[in-house]
Amino acid sequence: MSQTTTVDSAVAPPRGRSALALVALLGTLTAIGPLSIDMYLPAFPEIAADLHATPSQVQLSLTTLMVGMAVGQLVTGPLSDRLGRRTPVIIGMVAYALLCVACAFAPSTGALAAVRFAQGFAGGMGTVVARAVVGDLYSGKAAAKYFSRLALVFGVAPVLAPSLGTLVLTFTDWRGIFLVLAAVATLITIAVVRVLPETLPAARRSTRGLADVAETTRVLAKDRVFIGYAVAGGLAMAGLFAYLSGSSFVLQDVFGLSTAVYGVLFGVNAIGLVAASQLNGRLLDRWSPRQLLVTSLAAGAVAGAALLVAAALSSMIAVCVLLFCFLATIGMVNPNSAALALDRHRNRAGTSAALLGTVQTLIGSVAAPLVGLGGESSAVPMALVIAVCATLSLLTVLTLARARHTPA
Repeated sequence: MSQTTTVDSAVAPPRGRSALALVALLGTLTAIGPLSIDMYLPAFPEIAADLHATPSQVQLSLTTLMVGMAVGQLVTGPLSDRLGRRTPVIIGMVAYALLCVACAFAPSTGALAAVRFAQGFAGGMGTVVARAVVGDLYSGKAAAKYFSRLALVFGVAPVLAPSLGTLVLTFTDWRGIFLVLAAVATLITIAVVRVLPETLPAARRSTRGLADVAETTRVLAKDRVFIGYAVAGGLAMAGLFAYLSGSSFVLQDVFGLSTAVYGVLFGVNAIGLVAASQLNGRLLDRWSPRQLLVTSLAAGAVAGAALLVAAALSSMIAVCVLLFCFLATIGMVNPNSAALALDRHRNRAGTSAALLGTVQTLIGSVAAPLVGLGGESSAVPMALVIAVCATLSLLTVLTLARARHTPA
């Protein structure tokens, strides 16, 4: 399998300014999920008070968003293999913008959770197409490096989103956050229309309809190594989502930090994730994606175990430091696990990206309610979920994703 460029395709990877514009756009599409989550995290306490809800009820809207994203990816991946990449993502982004407005007028946590599911479905359409486009254009180490570049853009969302959410809250209430998201989605839609090329030529599109989708899904589901990398990435993402859903309550309610300080710490952690992803791109010149994946997962498992001890001891400084260490490992896990999984089925990029994203999102969606069920009076529930997910992710790669031959 080539390490440098492309699949058999009539479309060559763009160069120069077009290449930079495409990286920025695909990174932004991939960031739809964290942007949808992180902007409203600082508003969790306000949403709970305004809608007379418990923290677990507010966190439900995070879970339904993620489930919606999983379903949206599962539907859109095969659809993009049939219709091409541009049309599904344009439809998805227009719907996402409209659903942001609907979230702003939600009268209860139940209504918010329901609309967030639909919003997640629409956002998932953009996320899966972004991964499929990378699969159309790159393979091997080149794909892993490209995913690392996307993380540079992807990481800007969690850096800026909590601060932007906090800024919006100084001028209006939590509903204004969703109106800002609607404006952002509108700008992204315009960029998609102008920048995104069609990377799946008509000659390579699926023409067999549902029968082909079913057959492709069956082939992917039987690939133990593909599923292994997908599950491992999903478990790592579950640890990340445990942090996303629990950190607001832990750092603000348990440790007493202000909203502003929480936003700063959140941004610092995001910077660590981005820095690690860029380091990953450099390290790929010397080591294979699998070597880097196993190493980063091992480091994440150690950080997770230490975090659980720190949480049990109620050490705020240790908790903050170890959260940074754990989140940094995610910056290396994501690009390598995605590249290794997608590289196994290059001729099914859309459906492969869909199944990969669906598995990861569904596993990740379990983390939020688990953290919420543990209560909001201690950092232990969040730390326990992170530690368990990090350990299971490492074990999955060492067992289920153990291949006789793994593409470099």
